[in-house]
Amino acid sequence: GMLEIYEDIKPDLKEKVEDVLFNRHPNATDDLIDFSEQFKGQSNKKDRNDLSWREKSLGERITHSLVHGITEYIDKDTEEARAGLGRPLDVIEGPLMDGMRVVGDLFGSGKMFLPQVVKSARVMKKAVAYLEPFMEEEKKKNPNQKEQGTFLIATVKGDVHDIGKNIVAVVLACNGYKVEDMGVMVPCDQILKKAEEINADIIGLSGLITPSLDEMIFNASEMEKLGLKKPLLIGGATTSKMHTAVKIAPHYSGPIVQVGDASLVVDVCQKLLSDKESEQYHRELKESQAALVERFNEGRANTKLTPINEAREKSPQIDWDQHTLEAPDKLGLSVWENIPLDQIVPYIDWSPFFWTWEMKGTYPKILDSEKYGTEAKKLFKDANKVLNEIVKNNRFSPRAVWGLWPANSEGDDVRLFKGSDRKETLEVFHFLRQQKEKEGQPFKSLADFVAPKGYEDYCGGFVVTMGPEVESYAKTFEDDGDDYTSILIKAIGDRLAEALAEMLHKKVRDNWKFGLKENLTQEDLIKEKYRGVRPAPGYPACPDHTEKEILWRLLDAEKNTGAKLTENYAMYPASSVSGLYMQYPDSKYFNLGKIDNDQLEDYAKRKGKTIDEMKRWLAPNL
Repeated sequence: GMLEIYEDIKPDLKEKVEDVLFNRHPNATDDLIDFSEQFKGQSNKKDRNDLSWREKSLGERITHSLVHGITEYIDKDTEEARAGLGRPLDVIEGPLMDGMRVVGDLFGSGKMFLPQVVKSARVMKKAVAYLEPFMEEEKKKNPNQKEQGTFLIATVKGDVHDIGKNIVAVVLACNGYKVEDMGVMVPCDQILKKAEEINADIIGLSGLITPSLDEMIFNASEMEKLGLKKPLLIGGATTSKMHTAVKIAPHYSGPIVQVGDASLVVDVCQKLLSDKESEQYHRELKESQAALVERFNEGRANTKLTPINEAREKSPQIDWDQHTLEAPDKLGLSVWENIPLDQIVPYIDWSPFFWTWEMKGTYPKILDSEKYGTEAKKLFKDANKVLNEIVKNNRFSPRAVWGLWPANSEGDDVRLFKGSDRKETLEVFHFLRQQKEKEGQPFKSLADFVAPKGYEDYCGGFVVTMGPEVESYAKTFEDDGDDYTSILIKAIGDRLAEALAEMLHKKVRDNWKFGLKENLTQEDLIKEKYRGVRPAPGYPACPDHTEKEILWRLLDAEKNTGAKLTENYAMYPASSVSGLYMQYPDSKYFNLGKIDNDQLEDYAKRKGKTIDEMKRWLAPNL
């Protein structure tokens, strides 16, 4: 029950506990029980009114506030430090950074976790905000004063995801970097103009959707044209060290590093900016990237891809006469507004929420995790407090549009029809087929899960969103220096959007009749034990983001939900989800993997696009 920083446990108690945990000697348990006698009658909860730490030295008090995320006294202590040291910058570079170094050490050694660090940042920001007027006054007297360690970060053009980027910005700010965050959907020319304007030491590019990878290549190429040598950091869920080495690094001669984890960014930046280490680090970076390129080329040479026509001949053989294809009660378009937030909450899958905060595990097991449990419980408590406030005050405006239509597959396409006579085409979705050889396995395409002509099958799609209020509400906290609550709100917005997609799918399955026979728990829903699938363009089975354009047209999604597509087909607002509906009972999600040029040419022709255009959108799969 003692939820506290591991380093703060009293040494004698910690030793006794560790003796038991690590089985150091046969009497460990008896010793701990004997030791515990002295605590009889005492509460196992910390006394929140225990202010004995306030009697310590000024530096210790500031460090305590930072490590424990306590904001109440930081203005008072900061002023005392300013009065004693004279210059506001000395306060930042002195006691505040000393405290943040302790936070950084604890974070780096796994004794503090990301939520705690972001809370520490909230304290740091409050202290810096207090000092800012004094620093501005000082700058007027000394206009040539130079900022140290300036980091420019932005989500690239066409992409709207920024939770990971915001976390990186917070972690760097905690470690003494001046961070210029340009936000989302930032074009290359604006990034480079701002980098020059603020004399950025490092540029960070973030993106989630696969087209962002191509945008990062463009940014790197433009930096090379300008003769820049500034270190370039690459981050986001679809990025990888391999992709960075093979696709991005060849376009830029300066240091370029993929950072997959916020906990690593400080160490990377320190090495890049170190007078002693930077040259060797850059050399080692180039060597490791060259090794990755060699490994990639070897893997490509050993990858056997089956010609597309042969792969189609070896597609899954489905006897459609053995399956009952249900007809929906209602066909066509449906719009769902004024959706009560409290009805969406039970459908939340909390596991990805913890992954956002770099806590690995699944909910609810993570709450009892030996490594993350203590802080996961605190984070979960904070999240539910914010969630309850969002629900109580209807902070978000969830909306949904969905529809089902008669449909049949034609090769690797799925054709949706306007009416039950199946004579007039409404829209056509285009899918890709696996080509990588797997012993004894068929080559799958999503089109396999829709019955061919002659059978009365149906297919549909959906778009759900939490609305722009997620970002506007989060921004009120961000503007107040509270990044922790801002990131919490965005992460909860994402979870609610996914939950609404799950809730809507249940509604759709009921309309499709087979859902009425279900008796699924929340855990069953998370494990996708329902009939059918809801694949999304941009995900492994259907990696082409441009198919969203067809979905948006089919559903008139922007008019019906307010959700838009950016030029790179990212959904805006970010807390939005879209996908297709298929009912085939044995359908399962799969990874398309690598495809060959013969399928690329065939696919471009089917879509009425140029080969070069489709190369851009399918680059990771080529």
